[in-house]
Amino acid sequence: MNTAERRGVPVTTDGEAVHGVTEKPAGTYHIPVLLEETLSALDVRPDGLYLDGTAGGGGHSHAIASRLKGGRLLSLDQDPDAVREAGRRLAGLPASVVQANFARMDEVLRERGFGPVDGILLDIGVSSHQLDTAERGFSYHMDAPLDMRMSRSGRTAAELVNTLDERELSSIFFRYGEEKYSRPIARAIVRARENGPVETTGQLADLIREAVPASYRREGHPARRVFQALRIAVNGELDSLSRALDVAFGCLKPGGRLAVITFHSLEDRMVKQRFASLCRGCTCPPDFPVCVCGKTPAARLVLRKPAEASAQELESNPRARSAKLRCIEKIHEANEP
Repeated sequence: MNTAERRGVPVTTDGEAVHGVTEKPAGTYHIPVLLEETLSALDVRPDGLYLDGTAGGGGHSHAIASRLKGGRLLSLDQDPDAVREAGRRLAGLPASVVQANFARMDEVLRERGFGPVDGILLDIGVSSHQLDTAERGFSYHMDAPLDMRMSRSGRTAAELVNTLDERELSSIFFRYGEEKYSRPIARAIVRARENGPVETTGQLADLIREAVPASYRREGHPARRVFQALRIAVNGELDSLSRALDVAFGCLKPGGRLAVITFHSLEDRMVKQRFASLCRGCTCPPDFPVCVCGKTPAARLVLRKPAEASAQELESNPRARSAKLRCIEKIHEANEP
């Protein structure tokens, strides 16, 4: 993490143009998923304070900030490309953009003089821009350097692929990608390294394809789960999400809402379980005649079931097909009776 990220240095502020950014039509950088459902779940108030922990191309942020009159939005992203684009889209609106990982939102809010907020949005995962920009190394559809770093700092996917042993690689593929052929894929990578490093997305995709049965290749692109696993490992995504869920709840006012959009089962399971814990009251054993713990629910579910993309949205944005939106409303601080 660079110095600017650690300190949460503002890259843009409201009304301030971003220099060196090529203009492009709005919406071409990244299409926000479940936009209307998200705005409804957050119940944006014109005079409220809001935080978008994953600015991306600024789509969700722009929609929130456009509804504010007297309120403010703070938008974060660890990707400098996303920060530049979000700053361009939010120029002139009551919003600020900061380069920082969302797991540090509590620190950034304090540094920026924000008190508790009325709503927080986290849109987890890789953006369309990151997938479509070949040199970022996220996609198995385009041959490019094997990078996958969202923040453009730290170890690359190539470094992991070329330095970890077979057991470590297999563990990453199975744990973060739920890849059932994790062992033969890891074995094939280690063998290939004997002839030279695996440096590109194309090389890795070919190795994966050759390591799995033909029947598996017919189920979809065989590299999908491995690429997902490497991306999660490179960026420490699940650890960041876990901390972000903890600190986000503490950053909300009573009555404030936390909305999270996930794209795969590992993320969604974590969010579902954390929300369930916050919405649970008494933790006494079921055979106790009366409650002695005194705990009451710290939150309530805004959505009983996760919102998913409509057929109309899927027609215009197929990448929304795995998106799930969950939302809770804070009642009081966690663990307080």
